[in-house]
Amino acid sequence: MLQIQQNVSLRNFNTFGIDAKAKYFVEISHADDLTELFLDPQWQQMERLVLGGGSNMLFVQDFDGLVIRMNIRGIEHRINHDEVHVEAGAGEVWNDLVNFCVTHEYAGLENLSLIPGSVGASPIQNIGAYGVELKDVIESCQAFEIASRTIKTFAKEDCRFGYRDSIFKNELKGKYIITSVKFRLSLTPDVKLHYGAIKEELEKRGITSPTIKDVSQVVSHIRVSKLPDPSTIGNAGSFFKNPVITKEAFEKVHAHHPEVVHYPAGDDVKLAAGWLIEQCGWKGKVLGHTGTWKNQALVLVNHGGATGEEVYSLSSQIIDSVYTKFGVLLEREVNIIA
Repeated sequence: MLQIQQNVSLRNFNTFGIDAKAKYFVEISHADDLTELFLDPQWQQMERLVLGGGSNMLFVQDFDGLVIRMNIRGIEHRINHDEVHVEAGAGEVWNDLVNFCVTHEYAGLENLSLIPGSVGASPIQNIGAYGVELKDVIESCQAFEIASRTIKTFAKEDCRFGYRDSIFKNELKGKYIITSVKFRLSLTPDVKLHYGAIKEELEKRGITSPTIKDVSQVVSHIRVSKLPDPSTIGNAGSFFKNPVITKEAFEKVHAHHPEVVHYPAGDDVKLAAGWLIEQCGWKGKVLGHTGTWKNQALVLVNHGGATGEEVYSLSSQIIDSVYTKFGVLLEREVNIIA
């Protein structure tokens, strides 16, 4: 029998450490629990929030609805020649899955080491880092359709992945709950070293033929050096997306700021949001109980006791100042729960 709790603090369920409350709260440990939950019409009609690791959200106020905490666990794998098919429950911690694959020498997830959050959230956001996105490694995912109370399989193509985007953030938002994700990995590593400081850090360590374990360790080292640990200071990692602009728009920015940090993005150009924010003087700045991280301006932090409104207000000020200086509009990567 499912236990529905009332007036539950979400402080320990979001990495920002914002003390918002959920009017109703339930924990899901098996896909069948969702069937049981939605047999009751009141939960179908009520506003809902599906919560994994709580690492990519900001509560601006209490949540006047039902919070569904996904805790479906388990990792299974099957080897077919050089291919490895790995399936993980939505409630698995993302980095635990990465470590499992690296330990077993299943290549593909190593560049995504130490990304906070759960497996179930990874397709929604199309998480990515250091030259690899989820769309590069996913095979399919299973999701519970609330209206029909049935499980549907979404192939990679069905998910309509974009930059930090998917069908689950758009047309199907609020209609499905992801229960598991299947990945297609390899026993033959094709290590990706071209993005960020991976190659430089490997050279520092004297590693010329890196294994996926080497790549994972280096990526983890770089992330730790830039990003604060949510267990010691509240944050949600990168708060803003790296803006992707047309080549024409880039030429205008480049003309006034030739040192602008940028990367190719197909026919467009991706700018480094952290660099833009730092140039506006925000790096390490403290405003009341919130501020930006001393080592990475892209990360907003809760220094203790910050409200969601304070953090949101800071993000708005940053967006305004970057637009004023560069004519580039930043977009929040973190989901705002208001």
